[in-house]
Amino acid sequence: MSGDSDGAGAATHRPRRALPPGYVLRKVLAAAVMLLFVTVVNFFLFRVLPGDPAKAFAPRGRNADPEALRELRERLGLGDPWYTAFGKYLRALAQGDLGVSFSQHAKVLDVIGERILPTVLLSGTALVLAAGLGVWLGARGGWRQGSRFDKISSSLAVTFYSVPEWLLGLVLLVLLNKYGVFPARGMNDPRSTLPVVVDTLWHMVLPVTVLTIVYVAEYSLIMRSSMLDERRADYLTTARAKGLRDDLVMRRHALPNALLPSMTLFFMSMGFVVAGAITVETVFSWPGLGLLTYDALRGPDIPLLQGLFLFFSAGVILMNLVADLLMPVLDPRVRTA
Repeated sequence: MSGDSDGAGAATHRPRRALPPGYVLRKVLAAAVMLLFVTVVNFFLFRVLPGDPAKAFAPRGRNADPEALRELRERLGLGDPWYTAFGKYLRALAQGDLGVSFSQHAKVLDVIGERILPTVLLSGTALVLAAGLGVWLGARGGWRQGSRFDKISSSLAVTFYSVPEWLLGLVLLVLLNKYGVFPARGMNDPRSTLPVVVDTLWHMVLPVTVLTIVYVAEYSLIMRSSMLDERRADYLTTARAKGLRDDLVMRRHALPNALLPSMTLFFMSMGFVVAGAITVETVFSWPGLGLLTYDALRGPDIPLLQGLFLFFSAGVILMNLVADLLMPVLDPRVRTA
């Protein structure tokens, strides 16, 4: 049995070499260009609307008094030529200044910073749970294609993947919260006698369940597809010919290679963790970045919306860069010279 590492196992245990500097440089430059593009879009996005942007974005709409409109134009730089305003915008970004929130009356960066932890706690927990469960479901279903387990798990995955998160959240609220099983709003209850950590975990049950169900469906489908591609590979035929049990062939040889797309998906999904789930956080009044975005849209709070858009985009770009750099390390077959 020791010889299995010479044949079939060779596909799993590949040498790890350093990434070519040219490959790293191309990926980093591509990420930098994308971030610059997002920065430009973020600046002009709220300045291309027809009419007077100050009246459109004033907290009280067109009934705002002239003094409030004048102050708003100054804060948004609407009185300057676009190139002058864009230069001021870039200088402020370089200094870490995202402006002042209209609704929160505080620096945008500080407001976002206060909401990051609740979102990471909620979405991050759901992402980790979904990755583990989804990989297991997809691997087992793909390895036993056509079995009852595969048919049931695949059907459920497609169904839940198609259901909007907010609708699933509302259904859980009706089914479970109607009888007071789980709390439905907020992150903590000031009247609770439970320790803060326990109370927070109790409030997380419903929103984490919603996000986990949706994420599990995605991971399960990706993992099943990867396992279907691997299950008929030549190196697995060699492993079976050596007398290895079928479940051992799957765990030792097929699973590590089939995991690669799911691992890439995991790191890419982490970029969206900072954005949270706007609809889920809104349904459950979870005080994270998703609910903050919803409140900013209702204002509308333009500096806060610009800051959130830039923050979310930067997180996605960064984690995509990590995935691009990690994938060739995990699988040298995709390495580019």
